[in-house]
Parts: sequence; C-alpha cells; structure tokens
Amino acid sequence: MIDTSPFAVELPASDEPRPARVRVLCLGNELLADDSLGSVVAEQIRRFAPPGVEVVSTPEAGFHLLDYVLDTFFLIVIDTVITGSTPPGTLYELREQEFRTSWGGSPHYIGLHETLSTARALHLAVAENVVLLAVEAADCSTLGGQMNPAVRQAIPMVLDRVREMLEAAGVPRAGAVQC
Repeated sequence: MIDTSPFAVELPASDEPRPARVRVLCLGNELLADDSLGSVVAEQIRRFAPPGVEVVSTPEAGFHLLDYVLDTFFLIVIDTVITGSTPPGTLYELREQEFRTSWGGSPHYIGLHETLSTARALHLAVAENVVLLAVEAADCSTLGGQMNPAVRQAIPMVLDRVREMLEAAGVPRAGAVQC
C-alpha cells in the first residue's frame, strides 16, 4: 500500500549503516520561557523514539546547526516562532521548500534555511527530507520565564505529528517485532 499523504517519506533501502536515517532536531533554550519548548519536546520524544531515530536537543543556531542537518535522510525540526499573525500555541507544519521565505529576519541572523542552503551549495550530505514543526510563541526572551499555557498545550499536538510522521516514513515503533 502506498501512502500518498504529503508527509510520507520513503526511506532508501540500504545494507550500509547510516549515522541516522531519521533525526528529530529540537531547537530552543530551556532557560527562555517559550523557547524551552524544544527541550521539553525532545525529552518526551526520547520516551517513544524507536531505534534508528536520533533525538537531538540544542540551543545552538546558525551555522552551528550544520552538524545536525547532515548525515540523515529525514529531518524533523521542532522550534518556536513569533510571527504575531496567529495566537500562541498555533502549530505550523512546513516542508523545507515552504519555509525558504522566512517570516522576517532571523533572530539568529543565520537561520535553518540559510544553513540548509549553504550545506546544499557545498554538496554536503544534507537531509533529503526536512519538515519543520513550529509553534507560535508569546515570549522567547524572558530568562527563567514560564512557558505560555497555550504553547504548553501545543506539546501533545507536536508529539502526535512526530509519531504520525515516523509512522508515515515507515519507522517501526519501539518494541515492534519485524518479520
């Protein structure tokens, strides 16, 4: 049966070991109010991520992300954004080609898009499939601030989408018996 959903990913069959066929990259600083979403989500994904799925949580940005976008086939990026166009807690789901045009200047100056573009221009082994799950935040700058309740309520939606994407990509569930 062929899955025709827009987020289905066909992982290449290969006998050669790959560093990470699927990587979930959770961005954000756990010390900064809503920006801590990435580290909270990463902790919860690690509880259900099957073997072959690497979960990374980092506060790094810009070209420091280069190591995380390489040597994987399918990259799921989790982050917060502040667009001001939707209420906090709104979940955005974008393929790489959809987030090429940013909503404004990156607060990191070099963002995920620029890092992916640079890696591709250098012919590096960049993830072939990139999906961004971003949650609209209210405050990503208050040191020690609490996560906005609407942003916190978006966490189960993010986790559900990650599970669905892993399933659509054909990643066996943890503990599943393969025949």
